[in-house]
Amino acid sequence: MSRKRQANVPGGRPVRREVKLTDAEDTALRFAAAELNITVPRYLKEAALASSRGETLTERKALLQHLFELQRQLAAVGNNLNQLTRAFNADGTVGFDLARTLDAVRDSVATVNDTLESLALDGDAA
Repeated sequence: MSRKRQANVPGGRPVRREVKLTDAEDTALRFAAAELNITVPRYLKEAALASSRGETLTERKALLQHLFELQRQLAAVGNNLNQLTRAFNADGTVGFDLARTLDAVRDSVATVNDTLESLALDGDAA
């Protein structure tokens, strides 16, 4: 589950901007933020910063969801390989290098974790 509010940062956020909206614009912003389960200020900030990077909030959210699913699948495969390694080591028969395969899965999970962290704004994944 993602956070509604942004993570705290050292020194806080001293800069404040004022935005004047019509009732209809305010309603539209509240609705858009609610769809992503975030606050309106966070929505405005992320939308502005995302457009400068050439990505939309929708694309970012879809990418993060895909990466989280990949992370979950890799973790499940790693768990299964670990169980197989224990079983084969108990019998003393190892048909192939399960430990090397498990290390490769762990490296893949670490890569996914690093990617998720680099994509997250303020260290807070969508």
